[in-house]
Parts: sequence; C-alpha cells; structure tokens
Amino acid sequence: MHMMLRGLATVSFFADDIDAAREWYSKLLGIQPYFVRPESGPAAYIEYRIGDYEHELGIIDRRFSPHPSATEPGGAVVFWHVSDVEDTVAKLLALGATEHEAITPRDAGFVTASVVDPFGNILGVMHNPHYQEILELRSGSMLGE
Repeated sequence: MHMMLRGLATVSFFADDIDAAREWYSKLLGIQPYFVRPESGPAAYIEYRIGDYEHELGIIDRRFSPHPSATEPGGAVVFWHVSDVEDTVAKLLALGATEHEAITPRDAGFVTASVVDPFGNILGVMHNPHYQEILELRSGSMLGE
C-alpha cells in the first residue's frame, strides 16, 4: 500500500522579527538554527532540526506569508511529543509564551497543551504514550534486533 502522508517534512511558523524569533527559539530548543537564508544580511528564513526524527521547524519572515495576518492565532495545531508536559509548558510560559489551551489529560495516558509564542504562532505539546513505543521499535529494528 502506498502511503500518501509519510511524515512531517517542515513545520513553518511566521514572525515579524526573525532575529527575535531566532533568539527565542534558540533559547527554547538549546540549539542554533542549522539553516539561514539569505546567508548574509537580515535573515528571511531560519530552520531548526529537532527531536528524535530531526523534524524541521522553519521560521519565515511574515512578509512572505501567503495570507494576511489574522488578528488572533488560529489554524492547525501541530503537537510535538515531550516527556513532561507540565515542565515544558512552564518553560514556554517563563520564556514569554501565553496559554492557548491548558494542560489537558486525555484518555489512555495522552496529555496535551498549547501556547502562543511571542510571534503569534500556536505551539502544541503532547505526551503521547505511542510515540515512545514507536521510537523504541524503530531503534530496535535499526540495531537489527
């Protein structure tokens, strides 16, 4: 069977101030972007590789947005797996994010929450019990187990 959607390639956020976004996300993630365009002068795009699968998180200068800015955050919420939702949300709030959806326990061990970053993007975090199971299966199959 051919799978059409095979995984996240890049999650794109927009920011009016790329330098401020770079500072904020670098502090949050503990790394600098690995890709910046243009290479010299003011950045219009920065990109991080994050997580177990090195998914891409891109920050684009809002002037390149294909649609006008909304007055409030909206749209799809991408949830990133985290080990501890409470600690992660506390760090996000301490860095200046605002609560979008409070920490919410779900069925079967799932916990979700989302915040709005200082640039108006919704950042979702989730503890997903299946994430670790799949990661362990993938790691085991990569090791020939």
